Amino acid sequence: MHKSLNRLSFFIKVFLTLLILLIIGFAIVSGSESFGGGIKGIIKNSPNAIPWLGLLIPVIIAWKYEKPGAIIITVLGLVVVYFFNTSPNFFMTTFIVTLTIPLCGIALWLIAIRKEKLDAI
Repeated sequence: MHKSLNRLSFFIKVFLTLLILLIIGFAIVSGSESFGGGIKGIIKNSPNAIPWLGLLIPVIIAWKYEKPGAIIITVLGLVVVYFFNTSPNFFMTTFIVTLTIPLCGIALWLIAIRKEKLDAI
């Protein structure tokens, strides 16, 4: 049972890492054309990725300390869901992508709790 929990935990952490890196890349590139495009535009638009870097840090923490990282991912993920989905411009794709972040955090949290219970036996 422990081995399957470790595999699931690993998969979730890889998924979150790749998802957030993809979003960071999108955040950097998506508005760069308004700054003239190219490398100069990407550099000028790079502050758009700072909030996502703030979400990447708990994912990195979760690689070493699963339970605290999972709690932080869940809380920040809920903030992201609220922030991106309460404006008048609601897009189902954005809702689904942002909702996966706290759901993965909750899954990691439950896995960490289950591992603690298995280790206590």
